[in-house]
Amino acid sequence: MTAFVYAAARTPFGRFNGALADVRPDDLAASAINGVLAKTPGLDPATIGEVVWGNANQAGEDNRNVGRMAALLAGLPVSVPATTVNRLCGSSLDAAIIGSRTIEVGDADVVLVGGVESMTRAPWVLPKPDRAFPAGNVTAVSTTLGWRLVNSRMPQEWTVSLGECNEQLRERFGIPRERQDAFAVRSHQRAAAAWDEGFYDDLVVPVEGAGLARDEGIRAGSTVEKLAALKPSFRKDGTITAGNASPLNDGASAVLLGSEAAADAVGRAPLARIAGRGASALEPQAFGFAPVAAAERALARAGIKWDQVGAVELNEAFAVQSLACVDAWGIDPEIVNVKGGAIAIGHPLGASGGRILGTLAKVLAERGERYGVAAICIGVGQALAVVLENVETAAVGR
Repeated sequence: MTAFVYAAARTPFGRFNGALADVRPDDLAASAINGVLAKTPGLDPATIGEVVWGNANQAGEDNRNVGRMAALLAGLPVSVPATTVNRLCGSSLDAAIIGSRTIEVGDADVVLVGGVESMTRAPWVLPKPDRAFPAGNVTAVSTTLGWRLVNSRMPQEWTVSLGECNEQLRERFGIPRERQDAFAVRSHQRAAAAWDEGFYDDLVVPVEGAGLARDEGIRAGSTVEKLAALKPSFRKDGTITAGNASPLNDGASAVLLGSEAAADAVGRAPLARIAGRGASALEPQAFGFAPVAAAERALARAGIKWDQVGAVELNEAFAVQSLACVDAWGIDPEIVNVKGGAIAIGHPLGASGGRILGTLAKVLAERGERYGVAAICIGVGQALAVVLENVETAAVGR
């Protein structure tokens, strides 16, 4: 059996402390679920065999199986089971991979996948003391991003900040500040143009009461000169700034997967076939480079090579790691993130994989390309990738 993408939707991505700051993550997730189900009005929600949901934090309002909470809040029947998975930044792409396997082994015909993150509402946490009533002070730890409550047995080189990891990557591959800034500007320009041209109009659904119509972080007027004026964020002599790295964000994404036989139940033809999947892992501090191997494995399992790929959605955690991956693949940069990337659109950790997968399916349809790759780097040295095949293009053998 084969798994297909039938529909995708996401919320606008809000800035940290921005328009979505007052919205709980389970409510954000419910908005994305309702958005994708609105595209398939003929589907009986009771026929959804499983909800697989991604979330990276799970320390606050998203702590108790947020996938199940969101499904209930979205009004799905209580008989629809749900689970939440955590592979940090790759959580919702992992959810899609798990969902596609569920379909392929015949355990379900329709699976709803996606993910959510509210980085604004991520709580501070206090570790429990070894003994009751400690006399000294205790420190609250932010769960918004990065390492927290680190095990002392971990080598120090593994647990440096995400920014420092990518400064090391920059040194390794000799990627200058100017290339990073230019890549970031292109992300903003492409995202703004895609919104202006209406590309996202049927992919992005509103969040009730939030009053946010578009992704909040896009700066259409961004220029290389403006980014060049920003100070480095992680090293005094570094190259990574707030302008060439993804920001902190809130948002949710959802993708409806199904078997080929599910078309009648879904009420529409599928958009794309999940043709290959890949996971990779390496040293934690080199996480930004991990998509290279993940994508190569996904392509091998799809039985194709890079010269057959017409579109790539690579999550832009940092401009430097995106450039390192594109350089290593040896592909035309013009096919990468043609509708903008995470530097402009945002990177709410648990939602980004679903965003790039849904965007890729639509880009393939719009451009008439047959194959595309969605890839994402993941903290602590991992990455995931999925190859999609455009159903319509495949049918005519292009």
